[in-house]
Amino acid sequence: MAKSNILLHTNELNSTGIEICPMGELEESVQAAHRDEHFMFVIQQEGYSSLELDFRKVELHGAAVLYVAPGQVHRYIKNEHCTGWLVFIETALIPKTYLEIFTTYLNSNQAAEVEKNDSLFSFIPVFDAVLAHNEVSFQNNLINSFTDSLAGLMVRALVRNKHSEKVIGGQKYKTVLLFKQMIHSHYRELKQVKEYAVKLHITPLYLNEVVKEITGFAASHWIQQEIILESQRLLYYTDMDIKEIAFDLGYDDYTYFSRFFKKNTGYTASEFRKRKPLFVQL
Repeated sequence: MAKSNILLHTNELNSTGIEICPMGELEESVQAAHRDEHFMFVIQQEGYSSLELDFRKVELHGAAVLYVAPGQVHRYIKNEHCTGWLVFIETALIPKTYLEIFTTYLNSNQAAEVEKNDSLFSFIPVFDAVLAHNEVSFQNNLINSFTDSLAGLMVRALVRNKHSEKVIGGQKYKTVLLFKQMIHSHYRELKQVKEYAVKLHITPLYLNEVVKEITGFAASHWIQQEIILESQRLLYYTDMDIKEIAFDLGYDDYTYFSRFFKKNTGYTASEFRKRKPLFVQL
């Protein structure tokens, strides 16, 4: 059966826009790779779990958290003696401040170890109980408050892991945020650092400096990664031919795209399609 698109899970959540699932329910469950239109928070209290996330193997040992953003291709690989929860949340329910941090840390800092007594582990059962009583007064207000708090607790764990409390909200941080948002929206037509610098009204040199300071990588890395990730998704999970993929990604010359792909992955597009992805630790 031809695969023209990557499987997208949509309209899965109930009317509240949030669902909590115990990790134990996923024992022996290995799902097909897919994208979600919502966020997923993995909140693991103990045990071991692993996921495939955009060609990276993410392993969580003991108390740890992870977020998967809308559009990221993922599948569950293994759960061993896990306790914890998977929390699925509609993007519109996440406060803008926290959503910006998730965007900034995408593909660089999505998982973090936490203490065994982290507040998340006592918070989730209470939130789950609130969701179960859907006829109580002020239910929507309670759910919104709890969702805000959950997103905040996740962000706190990630920020602590990155040791970046002081840069959040600063001008450099805001510049990097805007840059990464622009890449996500415009990588098909804008391929050069200088093109993004013009839109941000700064010099390419300054853009490279602030992006490397905040993320550890130069601006060109994030542009190339967005293109490579989407091309890998299309190569591995669909039957689109290489010319179609090149055109879809904004390359009129597919031979140039082929050279670009090999330079950044070490494989030709055809070779990548035939092999299983080599996982990279996140």
